[in-house]
Amino acid sequence: MTEQFEQLLQTALKENASDLHLAVGRRPTIRVAGGLIELTAHPTLTPRAVEEMVAVILSKEQQERFGRERELDLSYGYQDRARFRVNVFFQKGFMGVALRYIPTTIRDFQELNLPPSLAEFSNREQGFFLIVGPTGHGKTTTLAAMVDHINHTRTDHIITIEDPIEYLFTSDRAIIDQREVGMDTGSFHRALKSMFRQDVDVAMIGEMRDPETMAAAVTAAETGHLILSSLHTNNAAQTIDRIIDSFPSHQQSQIRVQLAETLIAIVSQRLVPRASGGLIPAVEIMIANHAIRNLIREGKTHELDLVIETHAEEGMVSLNRSLVDLVRRGEISLDQAARYTLNEDELSSLLKG
Repeated sequence: MTEQFEQLLQTALKENASDLHLAVGRRPTIRVAGGLIELTAHPTLTPRAVEEMVAVILSKEQQERFGRERELDLSYGYQDRARFRVNVFFQKGFMGVALRYIPTTIRDFQELNLPPSLAEFSNREQGFFLIVGPTGHGKTTTLAAMVDHINHTRTDHIITIEDPIEYLFTSDRAIIDQREVGMDTGSFHRALKSMFRQDVDVAMIGEMRDPETMAAAVTAAETGHLILSSLHTNNAAQTIDRIIDSFPSHQQSQIRVQLAETLIAIVSQRLVPRASGGLIPAVEIMIANHAIRNLIREGKTHELDLVIETHAEEGMVSLNRSLVDLVRRGEISLDQAARYTLNEDELSSLLKG
């Protein structure tokens, strides 16, 4: 390991950075509490410096693959002290690296300030659960908390399918097998099909990227499995539309019915800068009750937001309600709430109410 790379990893860990960015022509940069900070104590990175760091991160096989594909996802362990999800890529002909810190300790729902309903969703024997939101807003961490909750409370066989493997689990009451796409299996949907012969109770899919994976996940939920996954969408309604629209028109009615029958809940999450420092989640929670299932079945996703807003007694929460609650508790500022809302007029109205 180059001395400079080791110093950068140590700095990232010391500063509680979520990310470390390395690019030719720029100083190394870390992300702390959502904001980027240039490390001015370090020199501007040269092509040779970045190439040497990439050589440390990648195995010989990975280097060959990176040379062919020009970008690569992987996980990297630093001296048993930390793990990082890594993306290496080319920009303007030079190598670049983005490293995302993966905590070695899996925090529970309370530590993450997540709603207790996530434990209830984790306790289901069968169905389809989705955590959604933009990149970098804690979806993987939330899924890890759900898997670990099941691990400590149920005698199940859990399989995770990830690209790459991020959190490392230690089997407790459950058996946990972790499969990495590209190393342990050819693809997400192939691994999902294989699980039917592996006596699996719970499957966590790191991300649903294609219709084949979505179809396999919904089918698995229909046939007695609990399926947990994530999607890069903004809210519950957009998530339903994204899934349906991913399929050819002649398959959409079938997937709509399957989704209506199997869905447990969709939770949309944002990590908002906290007034006291750090980040705190704001969440939208849509629970698949009778009204939600009917709207999905009938293709009336534009009405889902109204059901979420009017069924708070069942545990549903709109993102704006969550933001308003955080403001009133003094956890976040009005400016931050306005920054993360998807409907500023509605947010203003709720704050006045």
